Amino acid sequence: MTTLESRPNTALLVVDVQVDVVEGAYERDPVVANIAGLVEQAREEQVPVVWVQHSDEQLERGSDGWRIVPELTPGETEPLVEKNYGDSFEETSLESVLSGLGVGRLVVAGAQTDACIRSTLHGALVRGYDALLVSDAHTTKDQSQWGAPPPGQVVAHTNLYWTYQAAPGRTAGTVAAKDVDFGGSAS
Repeated sequence: MTTLESRPNTALLVVDVQVDVVEGAYERDPVVANIAGLVEQAREEQVPVVWVQHSDEQLERGSDGWRIVPELTPGETEPLVEKNYGDSFEETSLESVLSGLGVGRLVVAGAQTDACIRSTLHGALVRGYDALLVSDAHTTKDQSQWGAPPPGQVVAHTNLYWTYQAAPGRTAGTVAAKDVDFGGSAS
């Protein structure tokens, strides 16, 4: 279990599911649909949903491409954390938001697998969180022209190696969207 004291709660962390980030991404529509289902499930179970939204030189804050995809709508009371780096914790309010919610366990979904998702998962684990990756609720664009494997392999490899991650007093792992249990521990 988490090494964060007095943090028994779980949150769904939705990372960078923005118009330009997921446009043309691998399995975009099924991934967004799975994320929508997770958001609905979390809300029904009164589990906090925390949204993360990236901006940088290529993704200008306030632009149409910067917006969360139209299939997903953050709730009025759901925290939205803006970031400028891959790790959603880096120079953001995420830690204070999660602390305020008593969260020590994260269920992570979003984009891009080989950038912000991996950075955020590792950032969470090293900060003491349990971090569960939803195996069919993250995606990435094709970066093979720059030497990366095809996006399906990136997703599969990330699922494989995150399945076996752990750290002293913390758990990690992967789970399919249909099997997410917001009340249980990562496995």
